[in-house]
Amino acid sequence: TYFYGTFPKDFSWGVSSSAYQIEGGWDADGKGPSIWDNFTHVPGNINNNDTGDIACDSYNKVEEDIYLLRALGVKNYRFSLSWSRIFPSGRNHSINSHGVDYYNRLIDGLVANNITPIVTLYHWDLPQALQDTGGWENSTLIDLFDSFADFCFQTFGDRVKFWITLNEPQVIAWVGYGLGTFPPNINDPGDAPYRVAHILLKAHARVYHTYDDKYRASQGGVVTLCPNIDWAEPKTPSNPRDIEAADRYLQFLVGWFTHPIFKNGDYPEVMKWKVGNRSELQNLPSSRLPVFTAEEREYIRGTADVFCFNTYTSKFVTHATTQLRPFSYEYDQEVLTSVDSSWPSSAISDQRAVAWGLRRLLNWIKEEYGNPPIYIIENGVGIKTKSDVDDNTRIFYYKTYIDETLKACKLDNVNLRGYNAWSFMDTFEWLNGYDPRFGLHQVDFDNPSRPRTPKRSAVYYAEIIRNNGIPLPKEDE
Repeated sequence: TYFYGTFPKDFSWGVSSSAYQIEGGWDADGKGPSIWDNFTHVPGNINNNDTGDIACDSYNKVEEDIYLLRALGVKNYRFSLSWSRIFPSGRNHSINSHGVDYYNRLIDGLVANNITPIVTLYHWDLPQALQDTGGWENSTLIDLFDSFADFCFQTFGDRVKFWITLNEPQVIAWVGYGLGTFPPNINDPGDAPYRVAHILLKAHARVYHTYDDKYRASQGGVVTLCPNIDWAEPKTPSNPRDIEAADRYLQFLVGWFTHPIFKNGDYPEVMKWKVGNRSELQNLPSSRLPVFTAEEREYIRGTADVFCFNTYTSKFVTHATTQLRPFSYEYDQEVLTSVDSSWPSSAISDQRAVAWGLRRLLNWIKEEYGNPPIYIIENGVGIKTKSDVDDNTRIFYYKTYIDETLKACKLDNVNLRGYNAWSFMDTFEWLNGYDPRFGLHQVDFDNPSRPRTPKRSAVYYAEIIRNNGIPLPKEDE
């Protein structure tokens, strides 16, 4: 059923993007190459051989982007910094002033228009120079990421009060190092994802403590990370094994990063048990899941001020007996996922619209992590078409998803503070290139000047923001 009402008065409405997906200017003004620059330059890696070399050309369109954000009426804009645009070699002995100027112009423009910048430090585009020394498998990245973050806090933190350290760490660890379909294309499903996640968690915690120790008193911002979450619905809700499997799915997907930070500094019990038990059955001398020392647990626990996440879809989950070899994070979960063919499909095959899953997910976060302040940082739908200015499908997606968040807020007392639509405009969608369009604004990628056109969904979203929700239509009052 449809629910009418408005959100709390200080609710933060926004839109999101990321550096590699919109900026272009891949080698402009001294920017160094990132792993995504190099990966997209190899023919055959990306759908249609698309690259982010120019993307939406946001590097040259600061004023225009800010104008569009103002027209939407958003309260915040979430974007990411390109590490190699600021430190071309990934290290602070080479600082690219042009890159710093670009972000200063963007941040100043947002602040001048009362739009809160939400800044992601790392959205997948590692400087190639750091990948060459082992990337996130090398623990030297803890210091190097901290040095980059420290510079950003120092340079932008007088105006930026909302920081996200890592975007979707599970994707970095699993898709980059397990499946290996994203750069750095390491296909080691049983070990590398756990090793990389271990380093990512330490790197996140280090950056949080740097902010705490050096900047919080003067700047007063918040720092967190942003996992990706699909809601997991037990296939047969009356079957305890399916309920357990659904929870296990969420622990492996999200708890992997949020349990250490929001709970006790350590991995979820079920992960430790499953991976440990399976490692033993695989005749390994120790668990493939690394162990934190007592000091590390203490250091990691509590290193987030708010709970942020990205979400696009839901799955049915059931218990499954999985093979022991080859070793794999996927098999370790002992689950099987499925979808309902009646759920509307989208341009991304495993992202079907299941709005009711979002309300359940918000309630799960509330119960699991002790009612933290929550921000939805990415939510949206990809449509595969050249032109979707009349995007009624997207309007329906937002209408139903935002309505479920409204129910979570009003009926379930979830402490939801903000909602961000993905995405501000059509962007480079990673392996899928420019085919799936997620934007509230259409971008003509065939036109060198990359003109933007507001879609009907932009008008609809602006109205939701203006009304702060979905008030009862006048004629129904």
